[in-house]
Amino acid sequence: MGYLDNSSITVDAILTKKGRELLAKGRDFFVISQFALADDEVDYELWNPAHPLGSDYYGIIIENMPIVEAVTDENYSLRYKLLTLPKNTIRIPIIQSNPSSISLEEGGQQQTVTLTTKNGGNDTLGFTVTLLNSDAASIVGDGSGIANNSDTVGANEDRRSVTISTNSSFTITTKVLADNTDIATKVFVVGNETGGRTEIELTVTNNPDISVGNTLDSTL
Repeated sequence: MGYLDNSSITVDAILTKKGRELLAKGRDFFVISQFALADDEVDYELWNPAHPLGSDYYGIIIENMPIVEAVTDENYSLRYKLLTLPKNTIRIPIIQSNPSSISLEEGGQQQTVTLTTKNGGNDTLGFTVTLLNSDAASIVGDGSGIANNSDTVGANEDRRSVTISTNSSFTITTKVLADNTDIATKVFVVGNETGGRTEIELTVTNNPDISVGNTLDSTL
């Protein structure tokens, strides 16, 4: 990752891993239909209403901060999307998950996660859910969304991230761990209307009674 020259206006356009996947499938799959804006790099604590030169300089530090190059991993970019809310809105929608963290054993254990939005929103378009490491588990929505495997393109790239869309809940089902090693990963949830975001810690632990191949150990 590098920095862009902020002395001039620069448009740094790249394809994310998901974008390259769709492009590889063909022109009919790679269709840009929407866009989003975010302020991930802005530290608003640097806004200084006590600047001795007056109001024109309250945001001078923010305006002169370096701009980071675009990130190809869509899971780590546009994390704080800008949104438009009705006039006189005084509370920002906040995504809540129940449970907020998950710990399961390998081999088919399940956990259903319920999603709600405090202060309203996401009732129509629901949520986008991304499991970062599908070696640990699989995820299925509540029937309102179609699972989209966001495997990346290229022999040297990770093919573990899986994304689904859902209305209000999803279910995690653990897999058999290939090397009998615990996996700690995360699930990202993004509101499709509000842009709000939350993260769920997921831990899948080794069960010594289960061997690779999803069979019970015959030496018990």
